[in-house]
Amino acid sequence: MLLKELTEAFGVSGAEDEVRNILKREIESLAQFRTDALGNLLFEKPGKGKRPKIMLAAHMDEVGLMITSIGKNGWLKFDTVGGIDDRILVSKTVVIGPQKVKGVIGAKAIHLQEPKERETALKSKNLYIDIGAKDKEDAEKKVKVGDYAVFDSQFERIGSDLIKAKALDDRIGCYIITEILKKDYDLVISGAFTVQEEIGRRGSAAAAYAIEPDMAIVIEGTFAADVPENKEEGYSTTLGKGPAVTLMDKTYIADRRLVDRVLQVAERKGIPCQLRRTAFGGTDAGSIHTTKEGIPTIVISVPCRYIHSPAGLASLTDIQNAIDLIDALIIDFQERGLGR
Repeated sequence: MLLKELTEAFGVSGAEDEVRNILKREIESLAQFRTDALGNLLFEKPGKGKRPKIMLAAHMDEVGLMITSIGKNGWLKFDTVGGIDDRILVSKTVVIGPQKVKGVIGAKAIHLQEPKERETALKSKNLYIDIGAKDKEDAEKKVKVGDYAVFDSQFERIGSDLIKAKALDDRIGCYIITEILKKDYDLVISGAFTVQEEIGRRGSAAAAYAIEPDMAIVIEGTFAADVPENKEEGYSTTLGKGPAVTLMDKTYIADRRLVDRVLQVAERKGIPCQLRRTAFGGTDAGSIHTTKEGIPTIVISVPCRYIHSPAGLASLTDIQNAIDLIDALIIDFQERGLGR
């Protein structure tokens, strides 16, 4: 299954090669493509050349770690790459560098901690990665400073409809784009699997500048907080209620005409859809919609619980509904134009 392969791939921001190679293989018979200087995988499926020219965007990178030093005892110190909650790190397994060396994130044993230390979550600066090395020299045979690490986590089915995996943000978006590229449209379908979104949306601006679309659809995995002790108004999104449309985040305010268009298409086609009900975070839309003279942009996301962790959860039905909604939206633009 492609989504399993994508989520299990190694692809921290700045090291997206493995993900990019999987996607190249998947789209080589579906679209023309090239890799730009930053590492974005740009593609185009000409169709019949009818306007508007639509850009699809999803980012390849995931959050992870970078090795910053190797101690004399062989333990590795690290910094986080992207937004990771320090509380989830202790005791997690990781793979490091090109050789995918296995390690465990460790900390001072709780019975050795001072009482005050036990009252707060350990910070990443107080943690280390244990790869079973005897000493620094032994560790340096396996890893080096600057190597990336990702969570060592496998894709699994949970219950009847959920999947568990790391990197759902945003391998879900990458998967959805490959499914859309299997369909035929009269419009030009162009876009990018982008790099370095998790550390500041760095790839998407360059991609949008090169593609020069008439409008863009950013496809994301977004956080769902529909868990115990949270009130419903704080859920942001809810698993099983369909893809979510973003109104605003820290980098972007949606064009309400596009939001209304998406909701109208969803209602007409009977596709479940929801609004993303908080304004935290940011996506590639923040860079794309301000490129050149401005690009009308909409964000459609699949809800994910426990995002940016080794064990995110998402609904297969939500993913399929996102594919159906984007397909219907492209057809609507094909038939009615942008209507601006």
